[in-house]
Formats: sequence, structure tokens, C-alpha cells
Amino acid sequence: MPNPRCAGTAPLVLDLEPGSYFWCACGRSANQPFCDGSHAGTGITPLMFTVTEQRKRGYCVCKQTATPPYCDGSHKGL
Repeated sequence: MPNPRCAGTAPLVLDLEPGSYFWCACGRSANQPFCDGSHAGTGITPLMFTVTEQRKRGYCVCKQTATPPYCDGSHKGL
């Protein structure tokens, strides 16, 4: 599988409503941190995740996190 593109060097802090979302794992989406279908043909697939309660969270856009879709600080090493 190819390596994802880094779409930024800081997390996006969002306060999402409860529901299901698709996190962009390829780094190509113009709608970070969400999938917009730009992964087509890359061999990388988005990650579906569910928000159960509304609260602010940092979502990874560097695509190096070990805890997708959430930021774990991996961008600090880029």
C-alpha cells in the first residue's frame, strides 16, 4: 500500500455532532479530515468512525497517527 500524503502539520480541532464519519486516510481530500473520495485508485481506504458524544477532539491530518482518526502528536516529528 502506498504512503499517505501529509495534509497538514497540526491537528484540526473539531466539535462534531454524534454520528458516523469517514476520516481521510490518504491525505488527498480537499475536505480534511474527512474523506471526499480522492483516495480512488490509491489503494488506501478511509476509516469510518463514530462520535457518541459531542466534544472537542483533535483530528489527525498528517496521517502519521497511531490512533486514527485522532491526533497523537506524531506531526511534531515531521
